Amino acid sequence: MRILIIEDDQKVADYVQKGLKEAGHNVDHAHNGEDGLHLAGTERYDALIVDRMLPKLDGLSLIKTLRGSGNLVPVLILSALGDVDDRVIGIRAGSDDYLVKPFAFAELLARIEALGKRNNPTSSGKQTTLTAGDMEMDLLARKVTRAGKVIELQTREFRLLEYLLKFKGQVVTRTMLLESVWDYHFDPQTGVIDVHISRLRKKLGDTNNKLIKTVRGAGYIIEDSY
Repeated sequence: MRILIIEDDQKVADYVQKGLKEAGHNVDHAHNGEDGLHLAGTERYDALIVDRMLPKLDGLSLIKTLRGSGNLVPVLILSALGDVDDRVIGIRAGSDDYLVKPFAFAELLARIEALGKRNNPTSSGKQTTLTAGDMEMDLLARKVTRAGKVIELQTREFRLLEYLLKFKGQVVTRTMLLESVWDYHFDPQTGVIDVHISRLRKKLGDTNNKLIKTVRGAGYIIEDSY
């Protein structure tokens, strides 16, 4: 997807941009409403992420202007204004979704990708078993086996493997892992993910890194064929 972020908080913009790029998306960034409106009106995007309180032109006015010109690009508002009335105003202005700051990047990614796929909705029941090749994870029994042999995992290792399996066949970024497994909303720069991935590989007998594959510059992926 090609995504435009219109956000004046550089720290937030950098964080979102980094995560989206790690997930394989193309991302542009505008620091104010006027520049954002110009880019949204002259370039083609699959989705916009728009802050409400922007310099030069606020987010609601930007969205209303886009909709008034016939531009129907999906828009997600990202704002610290989180009351019900604020969300209703945002939706009525023409946004398709509304996420309140502070937020989890994994949720933002899921929401923005859902907007991009809104014409092809899919649904699935809640899984109790996750598999990849000869490995099976029983979420109810909290048990992992490989080729019928039980693998003893610590809580964090189990959560890490569970998250990778839930996104089987897709690259799971480091940002997603830090947020969902460690509940970090920043990169501690400690190598904590690498350490746990190494331990997990050793316990699973993944000596050649063929089960949990490293995707350089992005993250990790588990696939059925390895």
